[in-house]
Amino acid sequence: MNELIKYKHATKVLGTWVIFGAAIGAVVGSVTALLLETNDYLGTVREENGWLIGLLPLGGIAVGFMYMRFGKAFIYNTMSDSFQGNNLVIDGVHGKKKVLRRMGPIAYLGTFITVFLGGSTGREGAAVQMGASIAEAVIQWLKVKAADTKILLMSGISAGFGAAFGTPITGAVFGIEMAALGKLKFEAVVPCLIASFVGHYVTEKVWGVEHEKLVIQTVPEHSLIVFAKVVLVSVLFGLLSVAYCQLRHAIQKYSERLFNKNHMKRAFVGGLIIVGLTLLAGSQDYNGRGLQMLEQSFKEDVPPYAFMAKLVFTAVTLGSGFVGGEAIPLFFMGATLGNTLHSFIGLPLSFLAAIGLVAVFCGGANTPIAAFLLAMELFNGKGTEFFIIACVVSYIVSGHHGLWPAQTVYEPKSRLFNVSNGDTIGKIEKGNNTG
Repeated sequence: MNELIKYKHATKVLGTWVIFGAAIGAVVGSVTALLLETNDYLGTVREENGWLIGLLPLGGIAVGFMYMRFGKAFIYNTMSDSFQGNNLVIDGVHGKKKVLRRMGPIAYLGTFITVFLGGSTGREGAAVQMGASIAEAVIQWLKVKAADTKILLMSGISAGFGAAFGTPITGAVFGIEMAALGKLKFEAVVPCLIASFVGHYVTEKVWGVEHEKLVIQTVPEHSLIVFAKVVLVSVLFGLLSVAYCQLRHAIQKYSERLFNKNHMKRAFVGGLIIVGLTLLAGSQDYNGRGLQMLEQSFKEDVPPYAFMAKLVFTAVTLGSGFVGGEAIPLFFMGATLGNTLHSFIGLPLSFLAAIGLVAVFCGGANTPIAAFLLAMELFNGKGTEFFIIACVVSYIVSGHHGLWPAQTVYEPKSRLFNVSNGDTIGKIEKGNNTG
């Protein structure tokens, strides 16, 4: 009798996860398709009308106003601010704050404005935040138990990431791995996997959205020298991720202090700086998502300073109050740095671009398993041994830095680092800066 009760309980819980995961995936897949198609359209219009970059400061005022007017709510004696973006999602997973249902729509509008007017940004931030917002709506509407709240929020993250890049396996793991370092909540695998695959299927098969295709032309033969070169470049990619994260956080902290967290003023000035940088660069290659140069970096030489230009453009854009994702800018930085290194390192161009794309993302996001799976899905399983090394090296070299200060370190990356369990990335970085 007791065994029967246990099986019924297990079946009920599993059924709940499957149904909720599929429902979240279906909705997130549809809204992610809207995000991708709209971003493509707006990006094309901007490229054909270069003068739109001059309106970026005004767009910054609009984005700042949305977040200041509609992005905050005081819930359970705690302020939840949508402007915190993925950090609020992470805090929501850990039960520290509440994910706001309106955060996703605000993030979408803010991303559309940023992309349309030439800010340097990506898309997965909006997709992840919309996914979490939809999951929160399901949680509140169906009065989901507290024990399942964390799992369903992870499912929303997985659906958003998997649908945004056409990488459902990566999305499933990313939703679990993003929230914390050194701790994986494996019971979330089922709903995250279902949400990610359903989201991907709806985006690609139902709505017909096509994702970018990046191809590795040549993979080098295995040898000690090749492996040593991969380790060397992965160290550089890890350090690049640290440089971006530190600059982006520094700009955000300084601009918030300077303008007393007035996001309209911050973004207006940030928009002016981006306009100035665009004029200085003499082109708009580093505005918007930069997909054209990203794809070019796998086929032919790109300017040797491209990775640094994108780093600065993105750090200023997102650090000053504009919104969007950081994965595609990190892909761009890593791929273009790999492109630049190929003539010095003596490895195939497309191979190094691919290693750089994955390794820089891994170092910034602190998600080595998801980054490795991303390489497998994006590049059809080519270069497996090289990618696992690149992810491990970049993950360790980047230390306890990252895109999201709210990430909690449940287990330090290595005994090489003197870090306490339970600290957040933000707290560790602050301690390093003051120490």
